[in-house]
Amino acid sequence: MNSIKLFQSAKIRSVWNEEEQQWYFSVVDIVGALTDSVNPTDYLKKIRKRDPELGTYIGTNCPQVAMPTQSGKNRRTLVAKIKRTALSCGS
Repeated sequence: MNSIKLFQSAKIRSVWNEEEQQWYFSVVDIVGALTDSVNPTDYLKKIRKRDPELGTYIGTNCPQVAMPTQSGKNRRTLVAKIKRTALSCGS
């Protein structure tokens, strides 16, 4: 089940994982919503490059899940999940 969530009028793509009973949210969409960046993909790449520890954490702990793009195609994107009361990339 795919869904779009709104955060202060920003669209956040999400996917329900039935097996894990868990929602996954697009990290790029979250970065875009929090930074108002015109290109959140580039923004995330630059953050990961500037902070190697964060880059390693995201690369290791954020799985990639297929989600629909604006054009309707499914593309793999980094996702985070809700862990109790906070968003988390890891388990």
